[in-house]
Amino acid sequence: MIKTVEISDMNSLFDMVSEQEYREDLDRHRNLFVYRGQPDAEFPLTTSLMRNCKDKRRELEPCMLRNFTKYAALEEPTIERSVWRQMIFGQHHGLPTRLLDWSFSPLMALHFSVTENDMDEMEAHDSAVWRTDIHELHDLLPEKYQKIAAKYATTVFSVDMLAEICSSLEQYDEDMGSDSILMIEPPSVDVRIVNQYSFFAVIPSAMEDIQGFLDKNTEKTVKYIIKKELRWQIRDMLDHQNISERIVYPGLDGLSRWLGRHYFVK
Repeated sequence: MIKTVEISDMNSLFDMVSEQEYREDLDRHRNLFVYRGQPDAEFPLTTSLMRNCKDKRRELEPCMLRNFTKYAALEEPTIERSVWRQMIFGQHHGLPTRLLDWSFSPLMALHFSVTENDMDEMEAHDSAVWRTDIHELHDLLPEKYQKIAAKYATTVFSVDMLAEICSSLEQYDEDMGSDSILMIEPPSVDVRIVNQYSFFAVIPSAMEDIQGFLDKNTEKTVKYIIKKELRWQIRDMLDHQNISERIVYPGLDGLSRWLGRHYFVK
């Protein structure tokens, strides 16, 4: 069941970014929560493939990946090894895919929650940060996926782990149906993925309602509503903590985005 928590002051924000549980086995504070920031609280959880191709996505997804690979292999030959590399590399460069972005960092999710293409929209609506637990998603996986995760002593799949057990989109969709989501950690193809502390949920084709799936099957999923009156204050706090476009998008593009926002006149 999804819990909704309203963030209307900085104290409640601190609770969100410091919610690590104490683990007796490690004598440390750790969890496996992942976070996703969205600039409008009304936006549904949906993939870029769903938004772009709608009810044609099953037939168009292989075409896009095939054509992307045909041209992108010149720059990154390793993507020919598996469909999962093609998908992750494509997502990284803006290709519509079935992957849903998450981050291990709540601060990174907050960055995306309080950043707008049109900064005049910052106080026009609430934004959101979603949190879910990788352990809960892992426990819903089919048995053969849980076995290979146990073999490598992890709950998060790598590209090579997934390729070892599933070589095609068709097989993945058949294995998962609409009852499971696998979480994958992308290879560090550049600094941006490393800095964003990225993870991807691989959404099966049969899953039409991601939010409904989480509501039905998980107990620790939370939707934090960031009140619009607080968004500028959080944005300025994140800049002070060095969480900005300069870090999220290393290079001159990120620098330019940051400078444009830094000198934005309200």
